[in-house]
Amino acid sequence: MILFFLLPLILLTIAAVNFVQIRTPNRSSELAGAVGVLVPMRNEAENVEGLVATLAAQEGLLHFYLLDDSSEDQTLELLQRFTKADSRFTVIKGAALKDKWIGKTWALQQLYEVSKEDVLVSIDADVRLSNDAINKAVTLMHGARLDFVSPYPRQIARTLGERLIQPLLQWSWLTTVPLRYAESSGQKSMAVANGQFFVVRRSALDSIGGYATVKHAVIDDVFLARELVKSGSSGTVINGSDIAETRMYTSWSQIEAGYGKSLSKAFGSILGALFVVVFLFATSIAPLVLGLLGNPYGWLGFGAIVGTRVLSAIKSRGNVLDSVLHPISVVALIYLIAYSYLMRGSIQWKGRTV
Repeated sequence: MILFFLLPLILLTIAAVNFVQIRTPNRSSELAGAVGVLVPMRNEAENVEGLVATLAAQEGLLHFYLLDDSSEDQTLELLQRFTKADSRFTVIKGAALKDKWIGKTWALQQLYEVSKEDVLVSIDADVRLSNDAINKAVTLMHGARLDFVSPYPRQIARTLGERLIQPLLQWSWLTTVPLRYAESSGQKSMAVANGQFFVVRRSALDSIGGYATVKHAVIDDVFLARELVKSGSSGTVINGSDIAETRMYTSWSQIEAGYGKSLSKAFGSILGALFVVVFLFATSIAPLVLGLLGNPYGWLGFGAIVGTRVLSAIKSRGNVLDSVLHPISVVALIYLIAYSYLMRGSIQWKGRTV
């Protein structure tokens, strides 16, 4: 039974080390060259005005490339309207989806081919940035001599479903990946990234042919990081909670669709998924069950795993009180893993079947 205390304790140790060591972009500089900002957009009419405003406020020599990916709403019209007075913006009408590509990677590939800057930053349309966010992220990448960094935005969570699931994004890598070792280890299995905010040297992206190597990857961000590491590049996820924020989903149905399209691709195989489910049960559910049955190691394990969530919440500017709901969060995550496998190939996302 002591195992159900030792496993959470190991996770708490990793989380504590990362809590202290994770890189945080907190310094601006006068960047030597221009930076290209790539934004793929499909059916994002509700985000156009806010996105253009957050980009227009950015400091430094930047050029913004925004691509409309065959939207079925007013995205293209609104992009043209809100950017027409600012020469820093280039609006592109994307080509039809190419065979064997998914929408986002095909859009990013087109943006990559149109841009010319030595540093490229990809941003999701629902991300909002502090005015110095891009400058700080690029400054950190240069200062750390890395080839890519992925600032993890603060995840805004309001509904119960969001509060249960969204904090697990940061928690998952903060408690399992020794980040400072991973960034230069050359181990692609340790590569972590978030496509909501991704900074990369063009030379590194050129070395893998742009986005072609991840053209069919639903989890394009992590797979892109793995390909970059495989080619000899160095980089990792960094703490972006002070410079960026986003609200990914606003309802449980959106959470089901969002995680449903990706979780079945996340673990390599059904055996990989089963291993993850067993690991989640052993570290996050079993300790509480044992504690309720009167086993002291169970309560110690529960305290350790809640401690990992507390550290993650503090670092990501999340709700610390929600940490005690961690076992319920993990039950919900296990449900979403099963849902993703049961529904694979039939999930609708941005008007396309994934």
